[in-house]
Amino acid sequence: MLLSGKPHADALRRGRFSEPTRIYLLTSVLLGREALFKDLTLGRLLVAELREAHELGLVHSLAWVVMPDHLHWLVQLERTPLNELMRRVKGRSARQINQRLSRSGALWQHGFHDRALRQEEDVRAVARYVIANPIRAGLVRRVADYPLWDAVWL
Repeated sequence: MLLSGKPHADALRRGRFSEPTRIYLLTSVLLGREALFKDLTLGRLLVAELREAHELGLVHSLAWVVMPDHLHWLVQLERTPLNELMRRVKGRSARQINQRLSRSGALWQHGFHDRALRQEEDVRAVARYVIANPIRAGLVRRVADYPLWDAVWL
């Protein structure tokens, strides 16, 4: 039993199970839901970090969309645990964005949401859901009109 008296509560806060080769849908939100990524230059700084994580072999990036105040990222995990991956991407992007804005301090909300896909799930359907976020949010009528997304199937 955990010291808090709440079964599993502390364990959930401490970390996640990161399974190499498993596909995860990751979501992270900017602090105060600040819509910084309306500025494409700032959004592209985050995209550069996503691409670097892919190029370094930390993940196999399947699809992503950078919304004005949050990120959805569909990845196949490689050798880096989820918490380290997100700490790296959020930390490095925060430094780059803060430097660009001549400010300091937290950029992202603490933590992130992850969902491991089941083997029977249609990964392409999840990817379509991810990249259609700007349409559902009323930002564009067609995915092609939104500049901050990508998927490996294109």
